[in-house]
Amino acid sequence: MTTRHLPTGAAPETGTFGPVRTAVFPAAGFGTRMLPATKSVPKEMLTVVDRPVIQYGVEEAVASGIGKIVVITAAGKGSLEDHFDASRELEHVLERKGDEANLAVIRGVASMASMSYVRQAHALGLGHAVLLTEPLVGHEPFAVFLPDDIMDGGDDPVMAQLMRVYDEHRCSVIAVERVPREHVSRYGVLAVETIGPRLHRIKDMVEKPAVGAAPSNLAIMGRYILTPTIFEKLRETTPGAGGEIQLTDGIRRLLAEETVLACEYVGTRYDCGSKLGYLRANVEMGLRHPVLGPSVRELLAEILGRS
Repeated sequence: MTTRHLPTGAAPETGTFGPVRTAVFPAAGFGTRMLPATKSVPKEMLTVVDRPVIQYGVEEAVASGIGKIVVITAAGKGSLEDHFDASRELEHVLERKGDEANLAVIRGVASMASMSYVRQAHALGLGHAVLLTEPLVGHEPFAVFLPDDIMDGGDDPVMAQLMRVYDEHRCSVIAVERVPREHVSRYGVLAVETIGPRLHRIKDMVEKPAVGAAPSNLAIMGRYILTPTIFEKLRETTPGAGGEIQLTDGIRRLLAEETVLACEYVGTRYDCGSKLGYLRANVEMGLRHPVLGPSVRELLAEILGRS
């Protein structure tokens, strides 16, 4: 498939790019914000209620109609691959115990998607990690999930919301959320032109701006749909501090040739790469758990009653 070069701000014709079939999960980072827990356990494998953080993202991808998952890993992250692989010994133990419920759960994890892995040998940035997946993604649009972020869209997964925008416009789409002005310096923030309800054409991107310099309060969150042109733009991107290639720098280059849209998703984001966000995810998702929810509520009431 040949990619046309487009004037700035022009949207590709419907059909230029095909459907989104692959999801990329960059999972090679050290997780330093979660130390010491992440000294020997990958941050993506920290448990929220009853499953590791990364599984929530994979489940979201599958619920959105994506069946091919590519995970970027690094040394010491073999447990990621083990988690999504079959575990024959454990299955035999559960079979002997007659534990059909847990047997179905672990078999479901191993069969939920087609999993592939690529290693990032050196920490050279998110853009570099995404670039490593090109041989597995091919010349197709693809989704990117930052596994630190659990995005709870309820019955309408956040990635499914982005995919509907993509299906209509056939261009890159980024999930965004309005944040308090005083918090803009924590995020990549967008300059935009609004083109519809909760939908904007991106004009520029500013990484962690000062409050007074932020072009808006629309902040980039951990879900993207990117056209394959991004691979070319990442190859052209000059490494920044620490020799890292940043994904946002590649997307800024993409803006010169293709439309990139920002979608204000409907849902709740849990930043499980931070200790407070991780605790919030466990509490709120525990309260909503169909089995554990009532007990969690009682436990919290008991704890708060003693404080």
